[in-house]
Amino acid sequence: MFWGLLGVLTVVRLVLAASVPLTPDEAYYWVWSRNLQSGYLDHPFMVALWIRAGTWIAGNTPLGVRLLGPLSVLPGSWALYHAARRLLPAHPWPQSGFKAALVLNATLMLGLGSATMTPDTPLLFFITLFLYTLSRAIDPDQTSREALPWWIGTGVLLGLAFDSKYTAVLIGVGLGGAVLTTSRLRRQPGPWLAIPALFASMSPVILWNAHHHWASFVRQGGRAGDWHPARAVQFIGELLGGQIGLATPFIFVLFAAGLWGCLKRNRLLAWLALVPMIVFITHAFGDRVQPNWPAVIYPVLALAALEAGWRIRWPVITGLILTFIVCIQAVFSPLHLIPHRDPVLRLTGGWAEFSRQLALQAKAEGATALAAEDYGLAARLAFTQDILPVLGTDPRWHLFRLPAETSAKAVKIEEQRHGSQPDKAGTLCRQVRGQAIRCYTMSSPDFVSGVQLPGRS
Repeated sequence: MFWGLLGVLTVVRLVLAASVPLTPDEAYYWVWSRNLQSGYLDHPFMVALWIRAGTWIAGNTPLGVRLLGPLSVLPGSWALYHAARRLLPAHPWPQSGFKAALVLNATLMLGLGSATMTPDTPLLFFITLFLYTLSRAIDPDQTSREALPWWIGTGVLLGLAFDSKYTAVLIGVGLGGAVLTTSRLRRQPGPWLAIPALFASMSPVILWNAHHHWASFVRQGGRAGDWHPARAVQFIGELLGGQIGLATPFIFVLFAAGLWGCLKRNRLLAWLALVPMIVFITHAFGDRVQPNWPAVIYPVLALAALEAGWRIRWPVITGLILTFIVCIQAVFSPLHLIPHRDPVLRLTGGWAEFSRQLALQAKAEGATALAAEDYGLAARLAFTQDILPVLGTDPRWHLFRLPAETSAKAVKIEEQRHGSQPDKAGTLCRQVRGQAIRCYTMSSPDFVSGVQLPGRS
């Protein structure tokens, strides 16, 4: 029944991936995939590699961009199922494996997140594989020599998670704390030999940064310097609210209770979960923590949830129901919510018709290109229409192996901010069912310099 349910969920996620238009960020990562390199300004390279593989199979379509997301949940769930055997020694297996995989699949983070393609998608996959190899590495029934290949594999997989998103390093720090405070692990050679394997796996991203003035590390590491304790209550409240939503409410409570149980009975899982949590809470004293950042610890929390000793039936059922409702709303929009209340509609609605009208209108006015400074807007226009080329004017495009900056007679497109009065030649809006979602100002055609983004053809 479990594997049958997982198969049904995979089909549903594939349908969702094919039905919902790309978000601007997904289109941005798609541009990355058209220019594969070992690092980018915002994130490491793994999401671009996954998109490249998916579009090679299913073409430059929403399904092609997202294809590996739903498919990765199957081996990821298998890995978590087997990881529970040794990471939860006090619980009977295979029941513990089924329960941990069900809890993770019932979260909105995985349920909806696996049908999209962001750096969190490969991150979650490699963290689940990491937990499996880690469970084999710490098996007390094997010798240090027998555990050595599993430790090296653990280092490699943690490095691949880092190649997906930098937050994976927090799991590594947590594992280091667990090893240093556990004498049996500390005396083995495996954990220490996993370190060079980890750095070898991370080396493509490190080398890219070294050749680009550490641009990505500086950008992401610079967030840690913010400090605004006066707004900490607001930011921590947003952090909690985001996790209650993405975990779904009952599973969030289950996570919290399980983590408390790990503090008493499971030192390893406590280390793996608490180090990232402390970092995110500390960050909330200076700046907003994006809701998806704690995704890195969701597979760990799915295992930890069983240490609460509670039944998981109703948390899983309610989580799946809430995820199903969100998916129905994302595809069919039966509730005619205003865009502010419907984040999926706000990000994905109306792009096809808007892009076509925009390109045709610009071409009629004599423009030979479209230009946008906002990276998401530029990428979305490049993915959606092939009528006119798109010039990206943001400096970040110069870090790509794209053609050199060019100049063309282009119409500049800017999102009209709420309450602002457009001072440009025209305004065009993305619409769904006659309702404006976002409006954009258009300048008169003029010569604009920028980097030409690749199109779908």
